[in-house]
Amino acid sequence: MALIGRLFVILFGFFAACLVAGMIVVAAVLFPEFSDLGIRPIDQDALNVVFGFGFIFVSGFALLPAMIVVAVTEAFYIRGALTYAVGGGIVGLACYLGLIPFDTETLRFDGIVRRHLEIMTGAGIVAGAIYWMIAGRNAGAWREPPRPLRLPPPLPAHSPPPPDLPPPS
Repeated sequence: MALIGRLFVILFGFFAACLVAGMIVVAAVLFPEFSDLGIRPIDQDALNVVFGFGFIFVSGFALLPAMIVVAVTEAFYIRGALTYAVGGGIVGLACYLGLIPFDTETLRFDGIVRRHLEIMTGAGIVAGAIYWMIAGRNAGAWREPPRPLRLPPPLPAHSPPPPDLPPPS
C-alpha cells in the first residue's frame, strides 16, 4: 500500500517539476522578445497556452531519463538535494542533445546553440530541485517498515485506576 502512495507522490513531483521546467524554458526562450521595448503587453491567455506547450514538451522528452534517475534514487535510498539537481541537469542536457542531429562520421553534434543548451540544463537543475522538495527527500521510504507504537508511560503510583479496568483486590 505504501508503494502505491509513493508512486502517486513520484508522479505529482514529476509533473510539478516538468511544469516549472517548461515555464523556465518558455520564459528564457521568449526573454529576448520580452526585452524589446517596442512590443505591447502579452496576452495572459496566449502566455498560458505557451506555458502549457512548454510543459507538454518538457514532460514528453524528459519522461524516460527522469524515470531512470527516479528508479536509481529510489532503489538506493538516495535523498540528497544535490543529487537531484545534478540528475535534473543531466536529464535537461539529454533532452536537448536528443533534439540535435549527431554526425556519426565526425562524432559531433551539429548545430548546438550554447544558449539553448544552458537553458535546458538550468531548467533541468531547477526541476530536479523541485522534484526533491516534493518527492526526492523521502526516496526509498516506502520500503522501511512502520515504526512500532510506543506504550504510554506508566501512571504515577497514587493515581486512581483507569475507569475501564476493575480495581485491584
